Amino acid sequence: MIIRNIRESDWPEIKAIFEDGIKTGDATLETSPPEWNAWNDAHLEFGRILSEENGVVTGWAALIPVSRRKAYEGVAEESIYIREGFRSKGTGSLLMQELIKICEESGIWTIQAVILRENTGSILFHERHGFRTVGYREKIGKQGSVWRDTVLMERRSEINGK
Repeated sequence: MIIRNIRESDWPEIKAIFEDGIKTGDATLETSPPEWNAWNDAHLEFGRILSEENGVVTGWAALIPVSRRKAYEGVAEESIYIREGFRSKGTGSLLMQELIKICEESGIWTIQAVILRENTGSILFHERHGFRTVGYREKIGKQGSVWRDTVLMERRSEINGK
């Protein structure tokens, strides 16, 4: 398996994996993936990576800024999505390890994750990678007519922001 930067030409595969995540009902409150330009504009220029095995994109990870304000320039929110059939096989861990490395090299002092409360697998995954729960938001978003809660987790850098 290789990890490499996402290119615009990868968008159809990235979008398909995002759609798989949406279908689970617990990965995101989004109802459809954005188009490339909107996704590209929303994400930081660094930390856009994918995993690939035998020419198949198996997962991706990317960062969005938590705020455009200068005081928060070292805080980013991560997203990691794994293709159906490749989950629970170490793909997410490889992507997370690389994403953490990129964040350390890029001056990010806090990586944030916002996870739907029922997504206990993702919460445990993040804990295994050094994230801690800092709180939750009750009824923060709606999925159809159902209010959903999110858990806010963060991982502090061991070298940045000291």
